[in-house]
Amino acid sequence: MGRSVFFSRLSTSTYSCFNTANGTQLASRLEKADRFAARLKGLLGRRCLEPGHGLWIEPCKQIHTFFMRFPIDVVFIDSRHHVLSIRSGVLPWRLSPFLFSARSVLELPAGGLEGRVHVGDRLHFFLNKVEKHAA
Repeated sequence: MGRSVFFSRLSTSTYSCFNTANGTQLASRLEKADRFAARLKGLLGRRCLEPGHGLWIEPCKQIHTFFMRFPIDVVFIDSRHHVLSIRSGVLPWRLSPFLFSARSVLELPAGGLEGRVHVGDRLHFFLNKVEKHAA
């Protein structure tokens, strides 16, 4: 019998994220964690995040980096995709503040956000085209 949808890791679709305030791309390959099990696991078990990659967690008002192996940059976003808070270089074994007005969070490689995003900026997400592999 197949695995339950509940326990599936992440969505098979990936997204790109752009800052509409300055036109910069924040991520070219965001995996979306929008199921309980995927949100719970997050980036645990990974050794690193490649440049341009990240995790979009929705819904999410707080994150932790318990058991993680590397620092990350974190962007809290409201329901209209406006940036509420930015945390750069969040080290393993940390707990973020709880943001009541947050709807989702981006977890990105540490050090990649410098000057590219600010509180109040609006982000836009695009579904990446699904590549079909020949069998």
